[in-house]
Amino acid sequence: MKNENTLYHKRARDILGKPFTSIVSRYLGVSIAIGIVTGLVIGVFRWIIDHTLTLLTIIYPFMGKHPLVLIPYVLGTFIVAWLIGKIVKPYEEDVVRSGVTQLKAVLLGRHRIHWWPVLWRKFVASLLTICPGLFLGREGPSIQIGACIGACFNEKFFHLTDKDKYLLMECGVAAGLSAAFSAPLAGTMFLLEEMTHNFNSRIWIPALTSSIVSAFITFLFFGIKPCLYIPITTKLPVASYPWLIIAGVAIGFLAYCFQFAALNLTWWYSKITFIPKEFHSIIPLLLVIPVGLWNPYILGGSHDFIKYVTNMSLSTNWQAMVAILLVYFILRFGGTMIAYGATVPGGIFMPLFVLGTVVGALTGTILIHMGIIPASCYVNVIIISMAAYFGGAEGLPFTAILLVTEMVGSVEQILPMTLITLVAYYVNRLLGGRPSLYDAMLEEK
Repeated sequence: MKNENTLYHKRARDILGKPFTSIVSRYLGVSIAIGIVTGLVIGVFRWIIDHTLTLLTIIYPFMGKHPLVLIPYVLGTFIVAWLIGKIVKPYEEDVVRSGVTQLKAVLLGRHRIHWWPVLWRKFVASLLTICPGLFLGREGPSIQIGACIGACFNEKFFHLTDKDKYLLMECGVAAGLSAAFSAPLAGTMFLLEEMTHNFNSRIWIPALTSSIVSAFITFLFFGIKPCLYIPITTKLPVASYPWLIIAGVAIGFLAYCFQFAALNLTWWYSKITFIPKEFHSIIPLLLVIPVGLWNPYILGGSHDFIKYVTNMSLSTNWQAMVAILLVYFILRFGGTMIAYGATVPGGIFMPLFVLGTVVGALTGTILIHMGIIPASCYVNVIIISMAAYFGGAEGLPFTAILLVTEMVGSVEQILPMTLITLVAYYVNRLLGGRPSLYDAMLEEK
């Protein structure tokens, strides 16, 4: 008889699992398939938007020189608004805005989405909304389209139940955001930070697989260069950090203002009764025309406008630059609210990044004028402000940092970016802001 005090030493085979029996391997193939399909659909989606917004930079200057062309353009705008209304109305609850709040309701068991009618309506209506230049992003529709693709795989092929019944939809969420920006880490982190609040390997490994595959597919469309590549040539001096923290406080206040305005949109638009709700898109579609005639590079989500601001000449009078940047911020803030509140699909990731870019440009211009940072650090401040404004307003600091890092293709400013994003997030919360804008919107519904 063995001594009771004798220790039993386990071997590796007693601890490790049997090959090919892991839950991870069960969903490997379908995760890859969801990534491929989502990457192809969103790749086409992005390609159409990018080329149409480029076309607007040709159309608007032409209309500026030939005002009579505005007549058919305005008439076409009314037709677009009518089409959006007709497409959206049968599934208005599911198709309008980004779709993230609707997906959160699904994951909570409060709602059900019919994947095919929502998918095609979201795809077509989003193009009709974003391509004319409304201040909305492609990422919200991309997330919902990816989720619908995941739901399709579940309904048609796998029929998962119980705790795994939403897994393929979650893979589609991660793949959709990943494809929108070619950012697989951010796509997965968004799913975990905003949607599931769960870092279980049962979720994140299939989701990361789908994200990587969908990002790879988008490389075939757009190349491997980061979608918002902004090279950083120098680092911010340590002496500038206290001033950046002050900027973070200001960004947190502006993030609270964004939440406050966004959560009032439904109430504000409810006062507009002379236009049927499904045709509210005509308001932002008409208002964007004079903006395009003034400067077409401001239109859209918009990657081009971010690059436009980062390339602004610092040799001009700094007061004049501050003034024009303030105009840009007011215009973009108001335009985003008017567009997002209408009965249209569209995301707010890129509009938030644009607002953060303008705030960063303002901050950088002032700090350069004060002699606190060199002119070569102008883009550094823009990049960290993008993450801070997004992280504060959306309540997603981890996603903000990862997404900006993957989009610009640099980790050089990860420490100040993390610091200022956290400051902005804290300030928003201290003022009464919600930890998640999408949770607040879900509560609003």
